[in-house]
Amino acid sequence: MTARLKSAALLRGIVLGLFAFAIFGPIANMLLWTVAEVWYYPHKLPIEWGFSFWERVFRPQGNARVSLINSVIIALLTVAASLLVAVPAGFALGRGRLPWRSLFLLLFLLPQAFPSLAVHMNIARIFYGFGLNGTYTGVVLVHTIQGLVFSVWISTAAFAAVDYELEEAARNLGASPFHVFRTITFPLALPGILASAIFVFLISLDEFTGTYFVGVPDITTLPLLLFTASMEGNYQIASITALVLLVPSVAFMLAVEKFLKADVLARIGA
Repeated sequence: MTARLKSAALLRGIVLGLFAFAIFGPIANMLLWTVAEVWYYPHKLPIEWGFSFWERVFRPQGNARVSLINSVIIALLTVAASLLVAVPAGFALGRGRLPWRSLFLLLFLLPQAFPSLAVHMNIARIFYGFGLNGTYTGVVLVHTIQGLVFSVWISTAAFAAVDYELEEAARNLGASPFHVFRTITFPLALPGILASAIFVFLISLDEFTGTYFVGVPDITTLPLLLFTASMEGNYQIASITALVLLVPSVAFMLAVEKFLKADVLARIGA
């Protein structure tokens, strides 16, 4: 029995070790590339170490600063556009008695049901007819299409998780529907709405395909800079750019974990 327990513990250790290597191995390799001055086969570690590529990436003459500013501005505008649709839609779908509610929710999933390459190619063709290619407006719109899935579904779940009895108690005390929404419904749904905003921000920050077809060459973002650097073999620059994208993603995902409670998660898709 003891030998069997030892074998099971050893097997669990091996599985966990392989799992950890699969997750942290690529990250460790990326971190090495960010400080590698010279590194080539067959050397297992960089031959020369330094931070000269960091200076090269963030120097005023480089594209990283402009790409970072563009990424943040586009992401913030995408969040604003998504919430303008998601908050009223989430309230109507989560609190109202709309017919065909499931069909409306399904419609917001349609952009995810098809290959993103085909979707963005056709969007770029449509936008070209309206003169939106190469503009912030066009890029924000294509990012919003991707972000609406998360913003609407999570906002709907957040509003649906609000206790009806609290609203009824406020109305029984003479509060108007708008006052009930402003003081009870919206504040209680706000954590879920903030979580949806963070999801949309991260989706926009990492979006590549839509930006490539709609924004290039006039609009450049960090994912485009990452793609260009990797295709040119500049692995140091590509790794530094990927690390810059990774930091807010990890930080915001930790924030989402606090915002999204179990009762909200249980309402998603309900």
